Amino acid sequence: MTQLVKSSRLFPEAPSLLLSMFDDDSFFNFDLPRWGNGFGSKVPAANVKENENEFIIDLAAPGMKRSDFHIDIENGVLSISSEKKEESEEKSDFYTRKEFSFSSFSRSFRLPEAVNEDKINAKYDNGVLMIHLPKKENSKKLFKKKEIKIG
Repeated sequence: MTQLVKSSRLFPEAPSLLLSMFDDDSFFNFDLPRWGNGFGSKVPAANVKENENEFIIDLAAPGMKRSDFHIDIENGVLSISSEKKEESEEKSDFYTRKEFSFSSFSRSFRLPEAVNEDKINAKYDNGVLMIHLPKKENSKKLFKKKEIKIG
């Protein structure tokens, strides 16, 4: 069996942009939220907020319907996924035009132990999926805000 090894034998004394692109395979480990996968998969932006009573996750997903989303919790991980399929067909005496599109995404969040998983609820309105993660009663007392003075 032959082992493939990266080598910079061509220009060992001068690092190049091309060689650094492939160094440690970092070129292939691109950021999915920024790039997508080229097949209709874009990961929506998420904001996570915390107040005394709950955590709130806002997910920007315009153009979707409530029925497009699937939300579940398993082993302390909240998973949000969506699949949307659209097809259209137009026929006439001279031609047939058929178009289709498919888009999907999946996001996961590890939940803190302070979350009361039995009371989580979600709402989709104006292109934003809002997931409310209420805190357990004993965890609410731990939420403190303190301003730190800069000396």
